[in-house]
Amino acid sequence: MTLLRHFIRFAVTAIVLLLVGWIVPGFQVVGFWTAFLAAIIIAAIGWGIEAFMGPRLSPYSRGFIGFIVSAVVIYFTQFFLAGLRVTLIGAILAAIVIGIADLFVPAKPRFAGGELGDR
Repeated sequence: MTLLRHFIRFAVTAIVLLLVGWIVPGFQVVGFWTAFLAAIIIAAIGWGIEAFMGPRLSPYSRGFIGFIVSAVVIYFTQFFLAGLRVTLIGAILAAIVIGIADLFVPAKPRFAGGELGDR
């Protein structure tokens, strides 16, 4: 994945986090750059969990376990970033909203061939 694709992906995720902060009680994000850094931190924590625990416990996996891991990742991200405040209920609601948003704009490709250019 190129650097530009990463930047676009994190920017889109930051916009989603700003929308979540506007919709979800218990989830506050100060501005775009805070949301952008939160997107990077969430991705890094998710990558770490997937690297150590496997794709089954990844925040990107489907189902109840992936949902819970996503909520925990969102909750713990606040401890790495000053402009983000999340309650437990806020993290759960944010995981629901982000999961719904992921149905329409997936973070990872969901077809067998991987990236479009890999075919």
